[in-house]
Amino acid sequence: MALVGTGPASRRLRVIVTRPPEQAGPLGERLEALGYEVVLCPLIELEPAGPPELDVGGYDWVVVTSPRGARELARRRTGDLPQVAAIGPGTAAVLREHGIEPALVPRVSTQEGLVSELPQPPGRVLFAGAQDARPYLAQALRAETVVLYRTRELRPAEPPVGDLVVLASASAARAFALLEVDIPAVSIGPETTREARARGVEVIAEAASHDLDGLVAAVDRVRRL
Repeated sequence: MALVGTGPASRRLRVIVTRPPEQAGPLGERLEALGYEVVLCPLIELEPAGPPELDVGGYDWVVVTSPRGARELARRRTGDLPQVAAIGPGTAAVLREHGIEPALVPRVSTQEGLVSELPQPPGRVLFAGAQDARPYLAQALRAETVVLYRTRELRPAEPPVGDLVVLASASAARAFALLEVDIPAVSIGPETTREARARGVEVIAEAASHDLDGLVAAVDRVRRL
């Protein structure tokens, strides 16, 4: 895999991967195996935040909306774990890796989709996620919120050069928009697509399943257009 701004031009489709370094490897390897030239250009960095332990006792639901949120919940939780809702299959997969079976994964992987499928009233809800998470879910559920990580935007020394960029989070979409480069995007799901388009990024494909498999399939779909 090439680093941004390095290597000779190639006739292969050049795909920019913007995920944090610790998450970019599996996506890059899958794309390279399909014949793409992969350029690693991390645009966000995830930093732990909040309490070292998280007491989840006394809640009816705990809601997580990202793989990192799921990982931090699994690592820090104490007390009896209530039902857990995951926003999409990627987040659910991380929960399962840590022995937690989500009680709810909505059909539409958005905050609105998750809220619509929770029982009403949902009871006492804890939202565990990012410092910059959209407030809709917490407000709609009157959830208590605990910040488990924060996102820091990164800016490369040179703008990335490629045919396509993969955006796997709304934070990455915001960071990419700041670069002001005219490269079409593949998005992991509706939340990311909405953020990208709101900031002027052209999204030409969205993953049908909002996980690694879906991202790879969406990139490959673009090649066949």
